[in-house]
Amino acid sequence: MGNMSKNAKILVCDDDETLCYLLKEQLLEEGFGVDAVYDGSFAIDAVKKKHYDVLLLDLNMKETSGEEVLKFVSEFNTSLQVVILTAQSEIRKAIDCIKMGAYDFITKPYNFDELVLAVNRAIEHKDLLVKTTILSNQINKKSASNIIGESLELHRVINLANKAAMSDSNILVEGETGTGKELLAEYIHKHSAREDKPFVVINCASLPDQLIESELFGHEKGAFTDAKNTKQGLVEIAHGGTLFLDEIGELSLSLQPKLLRFLENGEYRRIGGVTSLTSNVRVIGATNKNLIEEADNKNFRKDLLFRMNVITLTIPPLRDRRGDILLLANHFLETKSPIRSPKKLSQKAEEALLSYSFNGNIRELEHIIERAIIFAEGEFIQPDDLSLPIVGSQGRASHIYEDNGSSEEIISMEEVEKRHIARALSYYKWDRAQTATRLGISPKTLYTKIKKYEIRQE
Repeated sequence: MGNMSKNAKILVCDDDETLCYLLKEQLLEEGFGVDAVYDGSFAIDAVKKKHYDVLLLDLNMKETSGEEVLKFVSEFNTSLQVVILTAQSEIRKAIDCIKMGAYDFITKPYNFDELVLAVNRAIEHKDLLVKTTILSNQINKKSASNIIGESLELHRVINLANKAAMSDSNILVEGETGTGKELLAEYIHKHSAREDKPFVVINCASLPDQLIESELFGHEKGAFTDAKNTKQGLVEIAHGGTLFLDEIGELSLSLQPKLLRFLENGEYRRIGGVTSLTSNVRVIGATNKNLIEEADNKNFRKDLLFRMNVITLTIPPLRDRRGDILLLANHFLETKSPIRSPKKLSQKAEEALLSYSFNGNIRELEHIIERAIIFAEGEFIQPDDLSLPIVGSQGRASHIYEDNGSSEEIISMEEVEKRHIARALSYYKWDRAQTATRLGISPKTLYTKIKKYEIRQE
């Protein structure tokens, strides 16, 4: 059974108290956490207050029927898996329950091994559902690769991250834009006791208040105009795992008390809900702001800051870990090249990278290499292919684009875009999906640009 049932919580609901007692004892021996209730109304109360993975549900109860409980669960908590306990004569009813959203049914008198198998399958199904929900929330998020770098500055941070991972404290990750704060958060999650549970990301700067609150804590049906169904929040879906709040400094003052309450006791309410729910997630926040200054300027609550920065990790900017620049550049050359033999950096290109300031840090380096792979004609990438901003006579950054070795006159932005798209299409052999992904636009936008500029395949 492995660790599939590790920490799994089961609720047994049956008005036969003797059966409930026996079932609870047997399941406890199997290593599950178990609660038992004797009527549907108590089951509904329990589900509102506590996080369960599987509900073993009898259909025939005196006060509140199993069907009523199932209807409530299918709206309130879509990740809770219901296994129906039914008499042989009521199989048709049980099948109707599966149509309503139950995961499986077991007939009485039940075979305990079969029941444990059904429970484990239900837990497996639930884990898969949670992963799918999280993936659909972050469908464009690249999966984390290893942290790359050998510099002393980076090793200091990694050593601290390893120690922090062992604790269950909230963590604040500081660093400039593009330094890899999310990657470090995922590294901490993967080296913690929560590694087999979800790692969920939400960017506090990319959504308006109501959407962030709805994403985090969920909402009840009809809570606002577009709330056509009940929705579980990410804190509920990620129960047991890690929640990464990117750009936490952008969280509005109206949402900060709600996050503070959650950090203090794991309690939250869905938008439009009256019941307090609880969830157990470890929170890692990331910021490119100085939150102490933000707190002094009344933009960030001091009590929330103290809750968040139990452990603070600061990632150094790329210009302070120059020994890692070429390691990272070569890593991107290998991973971004669409062909098996990736292009290489010429010595002069290496020198150009080493002397550049990288205000956008690793993210900027990644984009520079991606662009160079498209622009470079031969096997070796030259300094011009990197299109690095150079300081002109006015002290401003400018780009010099060269084509076939000769400087061009100033051309319009539309012409620059047309040539860039044509070159990218040619490089990817007119694979529009891949070209659009690399250019950071949708395939539909790419198709529109091809039509607009009348770009033809040669």
